[in-house]
Order: sequence, then C-alpha cells, then structure tokens
Amino acid sequence: MLGRRLTTASSKGDSEERASLTSRNRIKELESSKNVVTLLVEKEPSSMDQGAVDLEKVVILLLDMGFSETHIKELFRIHAGIRPEQLLAVVSELMLLGLDPDPVCKALQKNPRILRLTVKQLKSRASHLRRLGLGGGILYGILLWNLQHMTHCCPDLFTMTQQRINALVSVLKDRCLFTGQQVTEILYSCPRVLQEDPAALEYKFQYAYFRMGIKQRDLVKTKYFRYSMTKIKQRHVFLERLGLYQTPDKKGQTQICNPSVNSVLRVPEAEFLAKVAHSSWEEFEVFKQLLAREELEEGDSLSVSEMRTQTWRTLTVLAMTRTERQKRVEDAEGEFAASVIGGFSSY
Repeated sequence: MLGRRLTTASSKGDSEERASLTSRNRIKELESSKNVVTLLVEKEPSSMDQGAVDLEKVVILLLDMGFSETHIKELFRIHAGIRPEQLLAVVSELMLLGLDPDPVCKALQKNPRILRLTVKQLKSRASHLRRLGLGGGILYGILLWNLQHMTHCCPDLFTMTQQRINALVSVLKDRCLFTGQQVTEILYSCPRVLQEDPAALEYKFQYAYFRMGIKQRDLVKTKYFRYSMTKIKQRHVFLERLGLYQTPDKKGQTQICNPSVNSVLRVPEAEFLAKVAHSSWEEFEVFKQLLAREELEEGDSLSVSEMRTQTWRTLTVLAMTRTERQKRVEDAEGEFAASVIGGFSSY
C-alpha cells in the first residue's frame, strides 16, 4: 500500500514536472515570437497594417514547425512585405514535401519567386514533378525522397513552366531514348538538366553516344549530365588528340582500350593529367586555349582540319622533353652547318 502511494506520488511529481517543463518551453516560445515580431515590425512598418497579432500567430506556428528565430527573420527578409499568411502557406507546402527548415530557407533564398506562388500552384507543380518519368511501380517514398533532393538542388523547378519541363523530359525520353526509370535517375542525380536548353541537352547526349561511345545505361550510372559541355570536350578531345581515346566504329569497337568515363570526368584535373593524360598542367592549359580558338574560328578561312593539325603540332612540341628539344636544335644546326660547308666545297 505504501509502495503504491509512493509510486503514485512519484508519477504525479513526474507529470507535474513535465507539465512545468512544457509550460516553460511554451513561455520561451511566446517570448521568442514576441521578440521576432517586434523586430519584424520595426524593420517592416507595413506589417502593422496586417496586424501584429496575425504576425505573432504565424511566427508561433513557424517556431512549432522547427524554425529558429534566425530562420524566421531570414524568411521575411527574402521577400520584404510578404503577407504572413502567404509565407506560412508556402513554407507549409514545402515542409509537406519532407524538407527540413534549413533546406526550406536555402531553397527560398535561391529562388524567392517561389513565395509568389499560390498554394494551388505549388501543389500542382509538386504533383507534376512527381509524375515526371516516374513509373514502373516505384515506391512513393522513393519518389518523395527524389523530389526533396530535386527541390533542394534546383528550387527553380517550382517556377519553371510545365511546358518547358515537359519539353526537356521529352528530349530525354524520345530523342535520347532513355527509359522512364533512367529519366527518374537522371532527374534525381542531375536535377539541373531541367535548366538546360533542350537542343543543348540533346547535343550533350549525342556527343557522348556517338563521339565517345557511351551508352544510355553508362550515362546514367556515371552521372554524365552533371558535367558541363566545356569540361567534357576539353578532356575528351585532349585525350583524342594524344591518341589515348578513340571513337568506336559502327560495331562499337576501338583499337585501343578507352579510359572510363569516371576516370576522365569525375576526378580532379591534377589526377586526370597525371593518371590518364600523362601530361603537364601547362600542356593542358595551352590545349584549352587552342581548342577555344578552334571553335571560335570554325567556319573561317582556316579550316577545322588545319586548326587541328596546328593543335596537334603544338601538343607534340610541348610533350617533348627539354633534352629532346635541345637535341633537335643541335641536329638542325649540324645539318645547316654541313649544308653551308658543302656549298663552299662545291666552289
């Protein structure tokens, strides 16, 4: 009986302590919300027209969602003069996608135009993005995870027109012949492809498929679309001119073993030059300048083939060691001296 009383008293004490702790936390939240509201009203006098009471309610709800004072101040700073209820509606929709407070703030910082969208527009965009290339019985949880990642990496997705998004996805499916599953993986690993021009995106695929001999499966696996066209061409053509990379024939065969995509594109430049190209930084820098000039002057009086010949000659000279260069100079001087002596002898 005594044990029961002690247990009851202990449980009652724990409940009171938890209630007291909850009450103290709530008081802190209210004080925090009042501090934030005071700062916001001081910075944005127009907020008074909307009612400081409504503003305080929104701030309390944002605090309940897990946003800090710093987060809330930043949210109102991103779009000065925004109505509190509009901000709350947009943030709530982004939170429903599974984003945490910090990623929400970062997404809105990168693309403040999201705050201008209505709740209906946001829901429509999110629903549309979930449907892009998604099928084949993929679990909804995985789709949601993909969408969270895409929103975090490329928040412009919410303000792009559906026609533009559809056009880019159509290029991947219809022109590049990726499967729905592969399109999903591309959008997840390289969401910024949706910011590219459709023609440029198709060219990037064709360059890899026809010039480099990379098939769709490997393009997805190596995350090829993450890399810029400039970087791809510089490294690939450099290896090609050095004889270290060959375009496959119609049967997909080459006379040499081409380096892997990851060893060409994924590694830092220093590692690429040391382990794959076996060249110096100076040689690569000169080549990049020559390649840029070659592309600019394409179609001018100097033909592309002549430009490539010049580029190859320059690379050949750069690749020679100092001893080889000196030896060639000495041989040339010797031949010249011999020809001069021979000329005098004939007299």
